[in-house]
Amino acid sequence: MSDRRAEFDLSGEQKFDLAVKHTLQFEGGFVDDPRDPGGATKFGVSLRFLRGAGHDLGDIDGDGDVDTDDIKALTRDQAIAIYKSKFWDRYGYGDLPTTIAARTFDMCVNMGPKQAHITLQRALRSCSYGVKVDGYMGPQTIGAADSYVALMRSAEPLMDAIRREQAKFYCDLVAEKPALKKYLDGWLRRARA
Repeated sequence: MSDRRAEFDLSGEQKFDLAVKHTLQFEGGFVDDPRDPGGATKFGVSLRFLRGAGHDLGDIDGDGDVDTDDIKALTRDQAIAIYKSKFWDRYGYGDLPTTIAARTFDMCVNMGPKQAHITLQRALRSCSYGVKVDGYMGPQTIGAADSYVALMRSAEPLMDAIRREQAKFYCDLVAEKPALKKYLDGWLRRARA
């Protein structure tokens, strides 16, 4: 998407629908890999996230605890509802240009909100926008992304910078934790998408 309408004139709901469609092409069914620090995962929603979200949200199967069975019971629609309230709305991604919103949301699902926001902020800095790299998605970061995409009349230069920062994060993570190397090819494909 590189025209103004696609980047700025879609509603937050329309942007969310595009973002979820993009993310769900990478996030699928139930996986419980003991090397994954998030634990059991389905549709990109991890057991670690559900436990941190609290009993009211996390106890999907209604048995009084939050465990792997809740991840197994999670439906696609429930995952999308979690994405909407706990990621998209919470961090104001609908205020970003469409392409940047979708990428930042996808990174948030995959690497967590703080790292996703740091990745966007580092990309903006590499494009000569002096935002603070603090992992906080606020008016400065959103305004810088909006301004840059409007000035360039395209999200592609910023997307290229995000792709580089995202790939660097994955490579650095694998260098720090070699057991995660099995995920690197998939992560790099995701960063290039």
